[in-house]
Amino acid sequence: MHIAIASDHAARALKAALGEWLRASGHQVDDLGTDGDVSVDYPDFGYKLAAHLAAGRAERGVALCGTGIGISIAVNRHPGMRCALVSEPLSAALAREHNDANVIAMGARIIGIEMAKACLTAFLATEFGGGRHAPRVSKLGHPPGSQS
Repeated sequence: MHIAIASDHAARALKAALGEWLRASGHQVDDLGTDGDVSVDYPDFGYKLAAHLAAGRAERGVALCGTGIGISIAVNRHPGMRCALVSEPLSAALAREHNDANVIAMGARIIGIEMAKACLTAFLATEFGGGRHAPRVSKLGHPPGSQS
C-alpha cells in the first residue's frame, strides 16, 4: 500500500519509527516531514498530508503530533479527508469499517510505538464495510445546508 506520513516536531521520532516499520512491512511510504526537532506548526503538516492524499499521491495517511488532536483537525479541514484520532486498535479498525477513514491520527505523547503499530496494523488491514455505513459516510462530504 502507498502511505503518506506527516508529523510536527513533537512526533518526529514516532514518525521515523513508523515509517521505517511500514517500509520493512512492504509499504511505499511518502515522508512529508517534519525532519527536525525545531518547533513547527502542526496545521502545516496536516494540510500537506491532506493535499497529498486528495491529489491521489497515496492511498492512506498517518498524521502525528503531540496529542494527535491538532493535526487531525487540520487534516479534516480538507474536503474528502476522514481522519480518525485513535489510541487503540479497535477504534482504528472501526474508523475504516464504519467511517471509511483514509487517515489515522495518533499522539506521540499519548501512545507508545507498539500500540501505534497495532493501531496501524488494524487500520491498514480493515476495509470499509459499505452497506448501511455508505450513506452516512456520504453525508460527511455534504453537511446540511451545503450546496452539492
